[in-house]
Amino acid sequence: MNRSLQDLVALLDLEPLEVNLFRGQSRDLGGKSVFGGQVIGQALVAATRTVEGSVPHSLHAYFLRPGDMELPIVYEVDRIRDGHHFSARRVQAIQHGEPILSMIASFQSPEDGPEHQSRMPDVPPPETLRDYVEQALEWLALLPADQQQRRREALTRQLAIEFRVVLPWNPLQPEPQPPQQYIWFRAAGRMPDDPHLHRSLLAYASDFNLLSTALMPHRMSFLQDDAAVASIDHALWFHREIRADDWLLYAMDSPSAQGARGLSRGQIFSRDGKLIASVAQENLMRRRQPR
Repeated sequence: MNRSLQDLVALLDLEPLEVNLFRGQSRDLGGKSVFGGQVIGQALVAATRTVEGSVPHSLHAYFLRPGDMELPIVYEVDRIRDGHHFSARRVQAIQHGEPILSMIASFQSPEDGPEHQSRMPDVPPPETLRDYVEQALEWLALLPADQQQRRREALTRQLAIEFRVVLPWNPLQPEPQPPQQYIWFRAAGRMPDDPHLHRSLLAYASDFNLLSTALMPHRMSFLQDDAAVASIDHALWFHREIRADDWLLYAMDSPSAQGARGLSRGQIFSRDGKLIASVAQENLMRRRQPR
């Protein structure tokens, strides 16, 4: 377990303040505000700690304001419903007295029922692919020396998640490509066997790369100075049991972009081909106009 994963596990262990109130810290991942996956993961932890005998099967979240990385985040949980099979929780993530995220999560007690699933895409295994940081260093070497350092930290920062990309796409010099990506990922080290922790870490990781999928056809990248991009909302469905420290395949596509918004979808498969989660996200994607 690298230091970033150790830190993430600690971030997901929220501090209880009162009944239904929790506090979490933030980390800088090189963006302009708190990483959305962190807020989703922490909000799911807060909701889970108010439920007994059930596991989360879905969450729907809206990003309302940018998060301040210098301040803690307070999570307020509203116990909307506790039924025989299903429970629902509303979570508000609050900074400066205002919500930065609003989320509803649904929980279900274990049940048996009919099953089917989509087929896992046929892609090379992760062991045959290069680590993303190795690839990024090659892209950086193609830039003028004065630009390399400015972009180096954003692309080579140690993360809690490892990535292996099937068809690498250079965000420093983006060329138009079909909006589709296949990326293997896993936690950067062995994790404790707590299933709630693995679901929360998957929620955290599910926010990586969806936005860039919608940008791919448009010669746009989140690293461009004139690109205004951000997540607007995020939906996640858990289908089967998860080990976030084993290799998982994230198959993503973007069926539409319009009105300065792009829609991205994802399916997450385990190494043995089980569909363990589905994701959908809408993103803001516009060019800043010069003043």
